[in-house]
This record gives sequence, C-alpha cells and structure tokens, in this order.
Amino acid sequence: MRENETLERRSRINSEIRDSIDKTLEECSGFLRHNFNHLQVHNYKYDFNEATEELGLDADLIDQLLEDYVAQILKSKVQFVQHLQKLKTAQEKSEELDYTLFRELAHKNLGVARNLRVKDGIEILQELLKRDNLDYLGVCIEALESCAIRLKPKCAYEALKLMNIKKFL
Repeated sequence: MRENETLERRSRINSEIRDSIDKTLEECSGFLRHNFNHLQVHNYKYDFNEATEELGLDADLIDQLLEDYVAQILKSKVQFVQHLQKLKTAQEKSEELDYTLFRELAHKNLGVARNLRVKDGIEILQELLKRDNLDYLGVCIEALESCAIRLKPKCAYEALKLMNIKKFL
C-alpha cells in the first residue's frame, strides 16, 4: 500500500513539473517580448553550428554542456531568489543593499553562457550584473529560467524532477 502512495505522489509531482514546463514554454516568447523586447531575446534560437565552429567541439559535447548549463541555471534560480529576498528585506529595513553574492552568482553563470554562446542567457545575465531595481531583477531571474527551459525542455524537466526529489530527502 505504501509503495502505491509513493508511486502516486511521484506521478503527481512529475505531472506538475511537466505542466509547469509546458506552461513556461507557452508563455516564454510573450513574456520575453513584453519584458525584454529591448534585448531581442524573445525570438532567439540557439545555433549549434556557431558553437561547434567557434569552440571546435563536436555537437554531442556541446549538447552535454548545454544540458549542464540548463541544470546549473535552474539550480542557480533558487539561489538568485534567496539573494533577492535578502536584498528586498534589507531594502524594507532601509539598510544598505549588498549585491555581492547576487552579482557573483550572475558572473559565474555568465561565464558559462559566454563559453557556450548562449546569447539570450548572456543578455539577461548582463542585466543581472548591472541593474539595481529589485523588481526588474526578479523578472530577469524568471526570464533566465524561461530561456534555459526553452533551450532544453527535456533536460529542464529532468533537472527539476531531481531537484524536487532532493527537496523531499
């Protein structure tokens, strides 16, 4: 009986993750067009040929590195949100805002995006590095997640599923 409950719970969680990814993919272009039209990231399609030529790596390796990038962005989103919440709390208390940890995380992810030539990620991560408006930074975090999911939806699903399982352990 307990095994059935576990399987049902996993099935429900997996369904929720799939629904979340489907919803993100549906909303992604409109969201990016509305909030980031000035960055021209809403119509972006990753160019494997450009990456393989410039990096001198084969497509399979690029594909694996992109999967690692997607998982890294999804994990980093949790940290970005935590840092952003701390900044908002400090702002509410009229304390000095220290963006150091937030910016370091953006810089780390920017290096990976640049290496892989993920142009929409580069644009959004640069915004995270230079902007101070906390509401705008929150929108940037959501856009970054949307771009990662759009880049490799199946990988994003697997990464989110694993993150969800780890949360329950």
